[in-house]
Amino acid sequence: MGILEVKNVGKRFGGLQALSDVNLSVRENSVHAIIGPNGAGKSTLLNCLVGKLIPDTGSVMFDGQSVLGRAPYEINQMGISRVFQTPEIFGDLTVLENMMIPCFAKRDGAFELNAISAIPAQRDIMEQAEHMLEDMNMADKRHMHAAAMSRGDKRRLEIGMCLSQQPRLLLLDEPTAGMARADTNNTIDLLKQISDERDITIAIIEHDMHVVFSLADRITVLAQGTPLVEDDPQNIKGNPKVREAYLGESA
Repeated sequence: MGILEVKNVGKRFGGLQALSDVNLSVRENSVHAIIGPNGAGKSTLLNCLVGKLIPDTGSVMFDGQSVLGRAPYEINQMGISRVFQTPEIFGDLTVLENMMIPCFAKRDGAFELNAISAIPAQRDIMEQAEHMLEDMNMADKRHMHAAAMSRGDKRRLEIGMCLSQQPRLLLLDEPTAGMARADTNNTIDLLKQISDERDITIAIIEHDMHVVFSLADRITVLAQGTPLVEDDPQNIKGNPKVREAYLGESA
């Protein structure tokens, strides 16, 4: 049994069946990629995993506990953090101030995203934030306004903010979208380092196959809201069902 178990999940929007009988098992301390052509249901599935959507049918279990019906902050407290397609940082704050917010939330159990002034200027919060910036190789940017950074650095900061919460599961929604190739490669290296050095499971939705095959231990392919195949990366590349789903014709 995996740390994340999705069983028979279905989700309909009006006349559209976005997900149908989805089953997924994510092994602990692995990198699991969820791929598929546009409209396959990847984002809908991710939103079900983090409580943004409630499936019509089925269950989503994290470490033996259901995530269904829980508020996003409760899911975060369970040990699940999410990185969105567009970096969720505060451009008018400095890099250090951004990093202080989740450090404060982890200690005090509150996450006031738009109230940096409410965070006491206490040494432990500052030290935790500084330490994480060093881990992210961003210590030299601590006093830079976040809005001035490259997209790659914004993503690095957001990942660091998630890690400050000490999650057991990190969900990433197309983390390299809109990046230059150099930033993409840096993000791949960062995620490899996180996977190798931390006790953390990573699930990633990604269109860039270079990213997927550089990182994933296991891959689930969705097509029209239904799992098409789940396998190791070396078996996915030449799978005729996968090629048909992406190319629209039999291989």
